[in-house]
Amino acid sequence: MRIVLFVMAVCLGASHGGLAQALPPDVPGQVFRVTSELVVLDAQVLNRKTGLPVASLKLEDFEVFEDGVKQQLTAVSQDKLPLSIVFLFDLTDSVQPVLVPLAKGAAEALRHLKPEDEVAVMVYQAKAKLLQDFTTNRDLVVAAIERASTGKRDESEEAYFNEGVFQAAAQSRKATNSSSRRVVIWLTDNVPNVPDHDWVHTEKQALSEVFESGAVVCSLLEMSAMSNAMTVLYKHNPVFSPWRKRFPPGDVHHYADQTGGLVLKSGKTEVATKLAELIDQIRSRYSLAYKPSAEQPAGTFCRTEVKLSRAAEAREGRVLVRARQGYYR
Repeated sequence: MRIVLFVMAVCLGASHGGLAQALPPDVPGQVFRVTSELVVLDAQVLNRKTGLPVASLKLEDFEVFEDGVKQQLTAVSQDKLPLSIVFLFDLTDSVQPVLVPLAKGAAEALRHLKPEDEVAVMVYQAKAKLLQDFTTNRDLVVAAIERASTGKRDESEEAYFNEGVFQAAAQSRKATNSSSRRVVIWLTDNVPNVPDHDWVHTEKQALSEVFESGAVVCSLLEMSAMSNAMTVLYKHNPVFSPWRKRFPPGDVHHYADQTGGLVLKSGKTEVATKLAELIDQIRSRYSLAYKPSAEQPAGTFCRTEVKLSRAAEAREGRVLVRARQGYYR
């Protein structure tokens, strides 16, 4: 995503005021253009031992690489940005036994959101369906989540991960709060159906839409007995491997890795706690800004990597840095 800025103040004043305050309030995306491009990436830094976010990191603590070349950071801040969340509910057969506790946990976790945070609710089988557009009205969201868990579904219809993610990422573009951080929280058991229809979006197309939208894909996993059986009999069965390689059905870990999101496992009794933890960690991400050192044609996909400096690693100990792995110029 790109817009044209008419001021150069975007790179200034990021130490105490934060990068979010330096940007105009109507800036919606992750890639900005001044006289040339200024790229802004989100990054989550977690302590590997505790799993808790690492706070108070400074500009000199980060290293960012684009297509293998180290970039010069111009600003770093740990923004407390409002969130635009798309709750995406999987309606595969194997996840049906846990949909009600998943929905109950999602509804309870809404109490953890701030008043300015907005939520949309979607479900998917072969196609995705929007149950609630972005809103800050918690009653509307709770009602939509209840419909997601108890509504009618076509038992003969398979559910396709890539199609669901594509449509959720497309929905995230419609966030009404243009300065918010866009997130897809995917509630699933990670047991996909393999698509064989031309009209279904592929994994490549879904990833492209995710990168273009700037959304971070996170997931809360809860397994049913059927989920475990399907994983053994189908997902890890070498008989189906050629088909899965030909038509990659999608995987929550892959989408999370590519966008810098998190995947948390949950039991029925801890869904609300895990969702609240996920929301807190999403909100504590860092924003890193830099001007690319190399010119690229419009539409070029640039690979990115975020690391901590050696000095920061020595000080903080073992950490996990999660950030999106690329963007489109």
